Amino acid sequence: MFTKVERLVSLRNLRPKKKEGFLKVISIFSFLGITLGVAILIIVMSVMNGFRIDLTDKILGFNPHITIKPYAPDIDKNYKDKLKKKYKDFKIISVLSGEGIVVVEGLTQGVLIKGIDRNDKENHDFVKNKLSQGSFKNFKDRTIIIGKELALDLDLGVNKKINLMSSAFINTPLGGFPKQETFKIIGVFDSGFYEFDRNVVFLNLNDTISLFDKTLNDVGYEIYLDEPIKANFYKEKIQKINEDYFVYSWTDLNKSLFAALKVERNVMFIILTLIIIVAAFNIISGLTILIKNKTKEIAILKTLGLSNNSITKSFFLTGFTIGILASITGVIIGVLFATYIEQIRNFISNTFSLEIFPPDIYFLDKMPSEVNLISVSIIFIFSIIITALASYFPARMVSKMDTIKALKYE
Repeated sequence: MFTKVERLVSLRNLRPKKKEGFLKVISIFSFLGITLGVAILIIVMSVMNGFRIDLTDKILGFNPHITIKPYAPDIDKNYKDKLKKKYKDFKIISVLSGEGIVVVEGLTQGVLIKGIDRNDKENHDFVKNKLSQGSFKNFKDRTIIIGKELALDLDLGVNKKINLMSSAFINTPLGGFPKQETFKIIGVFDSGFYEFDRNVVFLNLNDTISLFDKTLNDVGYEIYLDEPIKANFYKEKIQKINEDYFVYSWTDLNKSLFAALKVERNVMFIILTLIIIVAAFNIISGLTILIKNKTKEIAILKTLGLSNNSITKSFFLTGFTIGILASITGVIIGVLFATYIEQIRNFISNTFSLEIFPPDIYFLDKMPSEVNLISVSIIFIFSIIITALASYFPARMVSKMDTIKALKYE
């Protein structure tokens, strides 16, 4: 693509004379600007990817990937068996959910009550794996599992008893009263997600049916997939099995949250890309000054038979070399920083006694970061395109130069 002469001219341009020290300064700032722009963009995108993945894992670790609820009481009693027969790899769990109120010594807290079948072999792995206190083996009738934050708010713990008030009413001579029952706490779970740990409790399925005055016909199903990203694909297929069931996925429940994260990520990408664009302007100014200073040399090269195209390519190569080396350096720094960001955070915190990314505010144990190869490739390619354009337009000035006038005035 580039001849030996073009490469030699470009290399000579990259090593300016002592009297051209200003050009060297511009080249250094161009290199540093693009390097920092690419590195910061990779670091920020990696951290935001880490936040999104960590948040998704917490949501998926708690919420089902697909939820199925009956529209009417006259349902297909063999529906679950049909699902298992068609989708053998799916983990299908019987669940009944509803809103209630926890009442403890005059204190109240609204919660989401989830009834799960303790005898179901495909029971919630989440409940078993996330228990910080107690044992799932004790999960029997008239027992309850609560979240860590709820336990802290109401000063509760294992073996203590609480009252649950449901939205179902009991008719008495004095009127209707909310149904209320007492349960023993046998476990406390810690999902790491504040809202879940504060607002969700687990009961046995039979207790939930009794508390809400429901029947087995009101029980829905929760499905867990090996690939949660395909939830919407399977949701549409499951909906066609029986139209009497309402089917929705985890993405439907968190659509606004992930839409907001996507918008924030895109805006951040655009803002940080401006750093690379500003640095690219240094290449434009540097090449423009270089071409003006090299007018005599350019005219001599033309008289020696070097074509306008070759000279243009040599000056383009000068700017492009700065851009591609800076982009590669930025990628290396960005990937290394994003990979070891937690160790760097700990070092800065310990050295300067600064609390960076406090866990009690963000509810995360460490700084999340996920280096995505596709994102890094897009940033690198985008940087190369910007620097190529920044190098091309000044280099075109060479073709417009009049050789005779250049020699005359130089």
